[in-house]
Amino acid sequence: MALQTAVADPFLSEEHHQVREMAAKFADDVVAPRSAELDRRGEFPHDTFRQMAELGFLGLPWPEEYGGAGLDTRSYVLAVEEISRACASTGISLAAHVSLGTGPIYYAGNEEQKRRFVPRLASGEILGAFGLTEPNAGSDASATQTTAVREGGHYRVNGTKIYITNGSVAGAVVFTARTEKGAGAKGISAFIVEKGTPGFKVGKKEDKMGLRGSDTVELHFEDCRVPAENLIGGEGVGFREFMRTLDSGRIGIGAMSLGIARAAYQAAVAYAKERQQFGRPIAEFQMIQEMLADMRVRIECARLLVYQAAWLKDHGRPFAIEAAMAKLHASEAATFCADRAVQIHGGMGYMRELPVERYYRDAKLMEIGEGTSQIQKIVIARDCMRQAGYQMKGMRNG
Repeated sequence: MALQTAVADPFLSEEHHQVREMAAKFADDVVAPRSAELDRRGEFPHDTFRQMAELGFLGLPWPEEYGGAGLDTRSYVLAVEEISRACASTGISLAAHVSLGTGPIYYAGNEEQKRRFVPRLASGEILGAFGLTEPNAGSDASATQTTAVREGGHYRVNGTKIYITNGSVAGAVVFTARTEKGAGAKGISAFIVEKGTPGFKVGKKEDKMGLRGSDTVELHFEDCRVPAENLIGGEGVGFREFMRTLDSGRIGIGAMSLGIARAAYQAAVAYAKERQQFGRPIAEFQMIQEMLADMRVRIECARLLVYQAAWLKDHGRPFAIEAAMAKLHASEAATFCADRAVQIHGGMGYMRELPVERYYRDAKLMEIGEGTSQIQKIVIARDCMRQAGYQMKGMRNG
């Protein structure tokens, strides 16, 4: 089941291995049996999330004083990896809740906001979501058009967010809005809006290629009155804080990608051992062996990059570039492994009867969400030039 090697151990303690074992067992016993059904019906697994809340998964990296499990980023990464191995839809919903929905409040919120929201999110009383993308603001997140105008003790918010994971099931959504016209990224602020706030509405549910068991919707603000105390970090710092959130989120996407890649690899190995052609198992054919070897190498490289980025964050060291590299390589490894798994399965791999078809569809978003592969390359290249003493100008790395 677990494709583990000793070389990854320098990043993990015995406690981390225990977290992995617990997450793997839950993934195998509870998550995996429902994965095909969730994909087919496009249903969000509310009951699974209740069970994950009981196990502490929804608050893994947050301190106990805020209702969390008091663990760390690596524990969270291992849980996301194992859950995603069983069902990427559940994995992305978990990642969106912890890293994106709760992270900005914990890292950038004031003490009152942390006390008010983090324990409820960590316990699963409410789920969290993250509202950044808009119809005209994707990779260029500084192009945010949603507005927030201060009116006494409230902000009047108008605008639309799209492709929001957990959007209709979340009890609290952190989102960006422009509080100052003509100020570019410095005019963008971050807020928390609670479910049921007048003027805050859920729009259409997206009909997606993959990750169909996760909740993805539009969110609309129509003269929505958000309390001023729900402003995160002060006016004008929202863009900066959300970019920091994406740095952390990229580690989560790397973990998801690693889980999908492992699932595809394991399915391919099992099928290659069983499927016979020309009188012998296809695992004996060199072309099949080549594909399996390529998959294995990409998985091991992705594992080291993802765990390294998580280790750096846990030790308070800069990790943004390492997170971008982990996300870039792991996401492309997931799509590569899913593609090769379908190829090894041949015609059967194209049928919905087997899960490799789902892995193929699920993997693609890993190269898009939380910054496309192209954005990651820009981030990495800019750091290459910075190290060489060259100051690049132009596009922001949103």
